[in-house]
Amino acid sequence: MKDFKVGVIGATGMVGQRFVTLLAHHPWFHLEVLAASANSAGKTYEEAVAGRWVMKEPMPEQTRSMHVYDATADMDEICAQVDFVFCAVNMPKDQIRALEEAYARREIPVISNNSAHRMTPDVPMIIPELNPQHAEIIPAQRRRLGTRRGFITVKSNCSLQSYVPPLTPLIERFGLNKVLACTYQAISGASKTFERWPEMVDNLIPYIPGEEEKSEQEPLKIWGRVEGDRIVHVSKPSVTTQCLRVPISDGHTAAVFASFDTKPDLEEIKRIWNEYSSEAQELNLPSAPRKFLNYFEENDQPQIKTARELEHGMAISIGRLRPDTQYDIKFVCMSHNTLLGAAGGAVETAEYLAAKGYLD
Repeated sequence: MKDFKVGVIGATGMVGQRFVTLLAHHPWFHLEVLAASANSAGKTYEEAVAGRWVMKEPMPEQTRSMHVYDATADMDEICAQVDFVFCAVNMPKDQIRALEEAYARREIPVISNNSAHRMTPDVPMIIPELNPQHAEIIPAQRRRLGTRRGFITVKSNCSLQSYVPPLTPLIERFGLNKVLACTYQAISGASKTFERWPEMVDNLIPYIPGEEEKSEQEPLKIWGRVEGDRIVHVSKPSVTTQCLRVPISDGHTAAVFASFDTKPDLEEIKRIWNEYSSEAQELNLPSAPRKFLNYFEENDQPQIKTARELEHGMAISIGRLRPDTQYDIKFVCMSHNTLLGAAGGAVETAEYLAAKGYLD
């Protein structure tokens, strides 16, 4: 695999910091540029995040003295130094859309952790283990943008990263009819720590703005299909969600209820989960987990503290599969929201795109 020069746009925020730690020793991607808002521009990275470094890992030594660019004003200079960028900025959606398209039109692929382009019909929302075929829309997007290399791909919302993966391999076998998912989401999903959000200690907030709408609509795109110049959403299942913020540092848990066209056998579901593999594993992508779906038979599993770091935070943990009185089945699942659900998943997506030649 060839080496790629990479930039992180929005490098000072929590997800940006996670990108920095993941890219510090990546075998394919070499971190060349850090960019943020005008407030951070001109500082060293260490100065720009002084008092705000929230990763458990120390700041990578090679990034401490790196110059921080202005993501907008220095765009041409940034583009001259990189092959593609990761984007995790905190801006209004219309400004994010404009920023990401501006990079793409300068022939720089954008792997985005932002939500602004998730519902753009020709922007793929790729989870490499689930819908890598959606990358096939990229040539149509390039035609719209008038680019040769440049394009945008996005990460899905972190809330659905726990429950969409276990349901996906069941669809072809049983036909998924309806889903109810209640998610219990860590404070890092709001880019917070307990030190910066003491109100969350010993607390639960039963509302996360915009989260339920994303959790109900985005799976329909992930399960959709490429048709011509757009990704067409599936018409079923119907998905309804409740999303709660809970006093957990990292890791989103979901309680899931599902009904199918053909009622499944529980042991067959476990077999499908335990045998599940994908192109990401076949390609041996550096960030891909060896085993993506992991079922635990113990009644008290999965638990956040023991499961969120499974496969370096890139795997799904599932437990408590059983029949339900209103739906066919119910189960509990969890994933690491800033690794698989955000920066780690974006890095794996970039690995997939690199392996398939989309970043050449």
